[in-house]
This record gives sequence, C-alpha cells and structure tokens, in this order.
Amino acid sequence: MEFELWWLLAFPIFFALGWLAARIDIKHLVKESRALPRSYLTGLNFLLNEQPDKAIDAFLEAVKIDPQTVELHFALGSLFRRRGELDRAIRMHQTLVDRDDLSAEQRSNALSELGQDFLKAGLLDRAEAVFVKLRETGMREFALKQLLEIYQQEKDWAKAIEVARALPNADSALMLKEIANFHCELGANELARGQLDNAATELQRALDVNRQCVRANMLLGDVHLARDDAAAAIEAWQRVEQQNPVYLALVAERMMDAYRRLGRKDDGMQLVHSYLERYPSLDLLDAVFQWELERDGPDAAYKLVREELKRNPTVLGLDKLLEAALLNAQPEQRQDIEMVKGLIHGHTRRVARYCCDACGFKARQFYWRCPACGGWETYPPRRSEEFDLTP
Repeated sequence: MEFELWWLLAFPIFFALGWLAARIDIKHLVKESRALPRSYLTGLNFLLNEQPDKAIDAFLEAVKIDPQTVELHFALGSLFRRRGELDRAIRMHQTLVDRDDLSAEQRSNALSELGQDFLKAGLLDRAEAVFVKLRETGMREFALKQLLEIYQQEKDWAKAIEVARALPNADSALMLKEIANFHCELGANELARGQLDNAATELQRALDVNRQCVRANMLLGDVHLARDDAAAAIEAWQRVEQQNPVYLALVAERMMDAYRRLGRKDDGMQLVHSYLERYPSLDLLDAVFQWELERDGPDAAYKLVREELKRNPTVLGLDKLLEAALLNAQPEQRQDIEMVKGLIHGHTRRVARYCCDACGFKARQFYWRCPACGGWETYPPRRSEEFDLTP
C-alpha cells in the first residue's frame, strides 16, 4: 500500500481546526457566563447550600436585571410554592403563562406549575381549568392524574370515573379498585336520597368493574334491607366471605338485625358465631358479645368472651370480659372491677385504632379512603392491637 505524502500535511491541519473549535467553544461559554447576572450565580450557590431564603432574594434581583429569563421565573415559582408562599408562586407562574415568546413546551410547563399552585392553595376550580387545558398537550397523563385528585376532593365521582377510564393504566387492578369505589360513592349517595334503583345500578357497575369489591356487596345489602327484603340483604352480606372474610366484622351487626327482622335470631347467632371461630376479630367479637348479652344475659356473654380470650388473648377482649363481669358483680366487688376496667379502658383507647397499610396513619373509625394518603381500601378492618399480636 502506497503512502500519500499529503497525509502528512493533513494532520497539522486537523489539529489546528480542533484547537480553533475548542477556543471558540471556550470563548462562547465565557461570554455566556459573563452575560448572566452575578446574582443568578449567587442564588445558585445559596440553593446548593440549602439556603432558600437567600436564594430567593438573589433570584429576584436577577429577574430585575434580566426580566426575560424564563428559567429564573420557574425556579422562583417553585421555591415560593415549597415555602408556602402560594400567592407569589401563582403570580410568578401566571407571568410566564401570559408571555408570548414561550415555546409550546415551556407554556405547558408553566401551566403545569400554575395548576399545582392552585391545587395546593385549594383553588380547585381554577386548578381544574388549567389541567383541562393540559389534557390536549404532551402532558396529558400528568393532567389526568391531577384532575383525578381534584374530582376526588370535590367528590365529583362521575367526572372521576371518566378521567380514571382515560388514564393509560385504567385496566390495572389498582385503578379498577378505585373506579369501583367511585361507583360505590355514587351508590351510597343515591341510597341516602332514597333512590334505591339508582343505587343498585351503581353498585352493580362497581361489581362489574371489580368482582372483589366488598363495599359494593355491603351497600347492596343495605339497599335490599331498605326494600324490606332482609333475606336478600343477608345473601348479599354473606358473599363478603368469598371476597374477603376480614370484612365480615363490618356487616355482622347488620346481619343480626336482618335475622331479627326475619324472626330467626338463633340462625343468625349460629352463623355469626361460626364466623368468629373461623375469622377471629375484635370487632366481630364485640358484635357477638352485644347480641349474646341481649339474648342470653351477662353470664352467657361472660363465657363467650372468656373462651375467646383463651384462643386470642387481647387487651380489648379483656375490656369486654370486665364489662360482662361488672354486670354480674356483687356490690362489694363492683368498685374494684370498675377501677381495673378504667385502667384497661385507658390503654385500649390507644390500641383500638385502624391503621392504614400504605402510610401508617391511625384512626378511631374505619375509612374506605385514607384521609392522610388518599389510598382506597388501605384500611384493613382490624384494630392495631391485632396486628401487633400477629406473628
């Protein structure tokens, strides 16, 4: 292979061109850095040192010097929102939205930030208007998620269903569970208004979406009972066992009432007793205890709780045992039992709470949607003491 002499001349030329390009880039970088206001660099330094107050002052100074800097407006708006200064965050992001020189992507980002400001400030109608606009942009999925949160806060369940079905993950198990609960909310509202046919329709839709929706069958039982069809109500509540037997504790008292209406107290007691044996629960024990106390008196209630305590020793169970013992106590024993029960009851107030599986938030009452994290069906209907005792 012959070696061309001109290749020897090409190497120095290539080297010179590379050196020249590097010099041009360096000069351009130096020029850009000199063009930036000094306060901008100062603000960045404060941010890196986790001093947001001083960073905001520096960025505001930089905006005065160069009001056309889009990135500064974004940075300031985000800092204001993090600090809870929502009025200033809204003004900053609104200024960006009103500008005519933004690209489509920058305008979408500005609208997104503005919508988040409105949402955090509790201005749900204005936040909704912003995210409705964003549905037609490249930020569609983000906008739909924000709208879903807004409609849940507003309890506009029909719109929540529409938005949830428009999400890319609408067919996921988690989203189907949420949609079923939206239908249950509509059904519960119709039931409260006495519109039993409409309620039954919504609850059937919930079951069509999620066959394991315990709440739908529980509410369907209420609809049947409102129609004076106690047998159909019991049948609906019995289906809870196949879906998730943990929730039987929530329907035990309703089932007892339905059996009472049918004049079949013994059948109801036998059924609920069998539930307690197979699925031990403090709430279920409480329901059976009350009915045993009403039907057979304090002695039978005391024996029931004592046997249950042998199987599942709990402080809440002990509290029930003392309650039954107090009813049968002799006058000279009553004061001592009341004192012990008072001490035990003070402790049970701390352990007789429901606990969210998602965030750990504890509450004295049962919620279908956690008031802290907003998760649906994250509250198992079991008291915190039962979880502490679970191996």
